Amino acid sequence: MNWKTAHLQAALYDAGVHNPTVARLAARLLWGYDITHLWRSLAVRPAGPTLDIPCGGGLVPPAAHHVSADLSPAMLHRARRRGARTLVQADITRLPFPSAAFGTCLTYNGLHCLPDPAKAVSELARVLRPGGTLRGTTLVRGTSRRHDALFALMRRFGLFGPSGTTADLRAWLTAAGLTDITLAPSGAVTGFTARKSGTHHSRTSAKVV
Repeated sequence: MNWKTAHLQAALYDAGVHNPTVARLAARLLWGYDITHLWRSLAVRPAGPTLDIPCGGGLVPPAAHHVSADLSPAMLHRARRRGARTLVQADITRLPFPSAAFGTCLTYNGLHCLPDPAKAVSELARVLRPGGTLRGTTLVRGTSRRHDALFALMRRFGLFGPSGTTADLRAWLTAAGLTDITLAPSGAVTGFTARKSGTHHSRTSAKVV
């Protein structure tokens, strides 16, 4: 399935994830995930200009100097209705932004849908300024037989890509040159933060909006 054109599936996912009761039950029943981990991450105020991709229907609260990007026009439309101001249709593996443009990159619930999540992580690291932070969540394989069976079913339906294990996620972050990696597994979901080493000095390279 192509998330760019699957408007019905995108709308159903978005409606569910924005309903706290539905989201909590679905996350626990399907993936053994305590979704309060996600909500705590969303509550952390991003530093500097921020890229949120895939933004979905606007899960991250909009703020100044915040770019909401997604491959799906339907998702961008929903994000706009929830107050997102700067929206860009973009492929996470070919980001249309200069290097070192953002102080924070956010990628929630998207890497497991991609055919090449390692390339996406590399691109996010490229557009992250030195000293900036990458933060997100992704489903991973290898947590239980039941979760792996459900993951395989989602792949057959074209909803998921190959993804990887928590160890693979760490390897993708490391290969992208990120450091200070923190992984927070919960069921079949792993939350993560990582930092791009170095210090950002320029005040002008972050003007992307």
